Amino acid sequence: MKKSDINQVYVQSIIVPKKAISIADSFEEKEPSWFVTGQIPTDLSIQVQDITFTVHKYPLVSKCGYIGRLELQPSISNEYEIKLENFPGGSEIFEVILKFCYGLPIDLNPNNIVALRCASEFLEMSEELEDGNLMSKTEAFLTFVVLSSWKDTITVLKSCEALSPWAENLQIIRICCDSVAWKASRENSLMADIVDEGGSLFDDVATLRIDHFMRIITAIRAKEARPEIIGKCIMCYAARWLPGMNIESEGLRSYGYGKTELQYSILSGRNEDEGLGHNNETKTIIESLVSLLPPQREAVPCKFLLKMLKMAIVYSASPSLIVELEKRVGLTLENTSVNDLLIPNYKNEDQGKMIDLYNRQPGQHTMHNIDVVQRIVEYFLMHEQEQQQQQLQPMSAKSNVSKLMDNYLAEVSRDPNLSITKFQVLAEALPENARTCDDGLYRAIDTYLKTHPSLSECNRKKLCKVMNCEKLSLEASMHAAQNDRLPLRTVIQVLFSKQVKMRAAMRGKEPVANGNHSEHEVSHKTTKTEIMTLKEELENVNAQMAKLQTDYSKLQYEYAKLNNKHRNFLGWSLSWKKIRKTAFFNRKIDGPESSEAQQISNPLASKVNFRRQTMS
Repeated sequence: MKKSDINQVYVQSIIVPKKAISIADSFEEKEPSWFVTGQIPTDLSIQVQDITFTVHKYPLVSKCGYIGRLELQPSISNEYEIKLENFPGGSEIFEVILKFCYGLPIDLNPNNIVALRCASEFLEMSEELEDGNLMSKTEAFLTFVVLSSWKDTITVLKSCEALSPWAENLQIIRICCDSVAWKASRENSLMADIVDEGGSLFDDVATLRIDHFMRIITAIRAKEARPEIIGKCIMCYAARWLPGMNIESEGLRSYGYGKTELQYSILSGRNEDEGLGHNNETKTIIESLVSLLPPQREAVPCKFLLKMLKMAIVYSASPSLIVELEKRVGLTLENTSVNDLLIPNYKNEDQGKMIDLYNRQPGQHTMHNIDVVQRIVEYFLMHEQEQQQQQLQPMSAKSNVSKLMDNYLAEVSRDPNLSITKFQVLAEALPENARTCDDGLYRAIDTYLKTHPSLSECNRKKLCKVMNCEKLSLEASMHAAQNDRLPLRTVIQVLFSKQVKMRAAMRGKEPVANGNHSEHEVSHKTTKTEIMTLKEELENVNAQMAKLQTDYSKLQYEYAKLNNKHRNFLGWSLSWKKIRKTAFFNRKIDGPESSEAQQISNPLASKVNFRRQTMS
């Protein structure tokens, strides 16, 4: 194509052909017909969709090779009739082409350029018939006008969605995707700079259909763009097309105040009126976006991965995809929060409905999916072990995850249906050296005991075994020593650990030599005061321990004495019953068994109460 043809007549995307055929006086439209009026009578009738165009044969034959090749047969009215099936762009685009054939100005813009390019290909409007034909003009407009603008390129891609397979066969989609990928991955470009005159590029790309979006991301990755750019595009697309991505989980602040099934259905965007087709489309989008995620950890935050995991569970994505998301979350688990880990539990028969907190019966499912979090922790530990072998894993990662899991346990322990086994397995998922302090774990255990007041003594002991009393702070130890919900054995361990810490603290409060005498004197006075305070507390603890030991010995003695007396009483009672059955004893005698037994049991009960008061 000649350069003069490209620069022919572009005035705000208006094209005027060089040769004008002045055989039409005007164009009139009377539904469902469109016809030309002029001195020369029309001789051709073309039907496109529901519209019939009555025009002259010569202007079309001179520019459209397809119409020139047809063997036209005249009708009764001496007009040739043509019916164009599956015409790209429909009757609106054919009207623009007729104006071009009659030499009238036409408007080329990003919204109609693809349809005109496909229609010119359909009608074979090539340069062989006439220089500057529509096929070459639309090609030039796409190359020099559309592709130079980011927003115009996105607009063209959106118009291609209704013009398959023509746009695909003409390589328009590929050219546009490569252009967008080049702009997004050009050297030294920052994400803040990827902004066009109309807004962010990420928001523009998010308006595309999922298959075109995948092609753009694939092209961007092929050009070795930074993973943050790809991740930003994926996050913007998910926020636009996946309902419920911006909903934050609040957990169980108190029993009975969680999200109901109806509330979550509204928030997640899965309404009862939506059909299966919409759910399948959403599922396809989720699986496609996960497949596009870059492998680098910095590509997307862990918060986004957990949201995608929740959506994948809601829409019943493939198990392999859910496992992939769980592994990716495990890689960056230390960067998430408790609210992000609160994954709702769903009914097996309908993954889209959350467990109803109000209508659950004891022994049913928990409000949150504990198994998913347990698997995520396992993937984190596997990754952490691999990193330790390579000496790449920072020590703070495991500590952050231990605090995260303690807070998570404190949150889910408010669920009345959470079993001790699940609590214990999740608490023991991390190795013992991961926690430098067990205050968070103690808080979770105490919350669980508050929520389950009817727990037996055996289960309380089993629950408290996951906690190391030696890792409790002084404040937590003082609280635990006065906690009536804890079993007696745990309280004794806490008191013993507290005593050991006090002794260690006193041994560690030795004054250190310093050049500044005033500071040394102040430090010495402060240290002496602290030592005296600790000594007083230690003496009180020792007195309590001694008194507790004495009470325990007395309790053992009273218990043994009570057993002996009870055995003697049973022997006497049996003999008395035999005497009453003899013929010499016909009169009814009321025995003092009940009152005497009650009197015997009273000392034991009083001793138990006295023991609990001493502990507190």
